[in-house]
Amino acid sequence: GICGDNHATCATYAQNMAFGVKPPPIAEWIVNLGEAAEYMFDHNIFQDNLVGVDFCEQMVKETNPGVWEKATKTAAPHAELHGYKTIADIMTALNPFKGSFYLEALQMSRMTREMFCLMEGRHVHPSTLYPGGVGTVPTIQLFTDYIVRLMKYVEFMKKVVPFHDDLFDFFYEALPGYEEVGRRRILLGCWGSFNNPDVCDYTYAKMTDWGRGMYVTPGVVVDGQLVTTDLVDIGLNIRILLGSSYYDDWQNSEVFVKKDPLGNPVDQRHPWNQSTFPRPQKRDFGGKYTWVMSPRWYDKRTGDYLALDTGGGPIARFWATALAGIVDIGYLKATGHSVKIYLPKTQSKPEVEFEWKIPKWSNAIERDRARTYFQAYAAAAALYFAEQALAELHAGRTKTWNDFKVPEEAIGCGFHEAVRGVLSHHVVIKNHKIANYHPYPPTPWNANPRDSFGTPGPYEDAVQ
Repeated sequence: GICGDNHATCATYAQNMAFGVKPPPIAEWIVNLGEAAEYMFDHNIFQDNLVGVDFCEQMVKETNPGVWEKATKTAAPHAELHGYKTIADIMTALNPFKGSFYLEALQMSRMTREMFCLMEGRHVHPSTLYPGGVGTVPTIQLFTDYIVRLMKYVEFMKKVVPFHDDLFDFFYEALPGYEEVGRRRILLGCWGSFNNPDVCDYTYAKMTDWGRGMYVTPGVVVDGQLVTTDLVDIGLNIRILLGSSYYDDWQNSEVFVKKDPLGNPVDQRHPWNQSTFPRPQKRDFGGKYTWVMSPRWYDKRTGDYLALDTGGGPIARFWATALAGIVDIGYLKATGHSVKIYLPKTQSKPEVEFEWKIPKWSNAIERDRARTYFQAYAAAAALYFAEQALAELHAGRTKTWNDFKVPEEAIGCGFHEAVRGVLSHHVVIKNHKIANYHPYPPTPWNANPRDSFGTPGPYEDAVQ
């Protein structure tokens, strides 16, 4: 799998809360740098070596020759920025294993993996992430090696963003109605990413504040409106439903957590209280047909159990962050309707500012476009994180881990964004041991079946 580091990060977040430990600031900056590198790596290879094949010359010429013919006659609006004169040139550059842009993206993916390994030790299953901090040794050389690679990636982004904008805009023009491909009601979830050590102490009591202090803002977006940015509210209203899954219900089983540390009641269908009783059986699309359960978010305003999707990750992160209007670190600024991304001067390209704007639709093209822009977002965030890490290092604050003891009883939760979207870990400790543990990554949110109310999950919904 490709999500090992995201899970490792989220697991340490949940354990930090359960164990009552706050890592030293430089440890948080190291984790943020590692996770930023993972976003850069995965979005790059997924976008240009997997998704890009759908738009390449070989694919388009064979499946839609009329579009290819139009592409040969359409000038690329930003040719001076990315170097490809026509849309057909862009498509040819995406041909697998031969296209110039395809091959360049592969090299960039290798470099971002190196960046990740500098911070977290091993890709994709980190060897240096622990509850209480990290095992990475912070040195000037470590951060220099990371920044040298990062600046090459920043320069690449100045080519990548206009390259994809030209390609995606062309498809809207060449194929009227293409905006309906993958279009879905706007039901987006983002659990936030990149903790701010100045705010985050991993206590549940202050989770609302440190959640809003993240450098990607958590949020639930319903029909284009931001419903909440409160991680306590987000977490408490997660429900795990059945209906079409190969499991028996746990409604009458043990209740591990009746109230959260703030005194709020915890539902039996919350991950803290989930029990797993598998019931293998023959697949029946009119009844039970999958091992995936159905995560839902309970909307207290309406009483609806919402089948949120992540849009593959970036579009939900952008939408929540943009509407919240909180993030403002110089390199990044959320405006309330967009997110501005500032990239400084690099070896051969001047400084540039990109702006991701909230689109009309949550559809296939806009999910792809957001993935491109989030590569630039992650790079800009990494520039800031590197500055903060170096400031700690120069001040002599190089401790990367704090000790802790496993309590007799505790609960914990971690919230993060895996590359594909929302990720949460939920742990219950009794008698110094794990009594219950449930992680919920983006796959069950996106790929779940019809629930007990008959509501389909996002994948099913998109193809009905």
